[in-house]
Amino acid sequence: ALGALLEIARQQGFAVEVKSIRNMDSIKKQYGIAEDKQSCHTTIIGGYFVEGHVPIEAVQKLLTEKPNIDGIGMPGMPLGTPGMPGEKRASYEIYQKSGSDFSQFMTL
Repeated sequence: ALGALLEIARQQGFAVEVKSIRNMDSIKKQYGIAEDKQSCHTTIIGGYFVEGHVPIEAVQKLLTEKPNIDGIGMPGMPLGTPGMPGEKRASYEIYQKSGSDFSQFMTL
């Protein structure tokens, strides 16, 4: 799944640096990502965190609009998202985090 995510990011023109960290809990804690909002991957891009298999459209919106938030994410590993097999079965609900508040960022 990670390889597919990296390839998608590179195809979209992102320069990608991979750092393998054994204790992802420390990164998630540093960015205040609540346990029920976590996924398997955490990316730091443009000063924001991107948690999970977030579709590239949401990442592009984040980097274009540059809102005053900490980051965005999508819990779990939904089918059909970047790096995950299968077809999309429901809307993807992407959240945003600002301070200790989580709210909707966008739906795809």
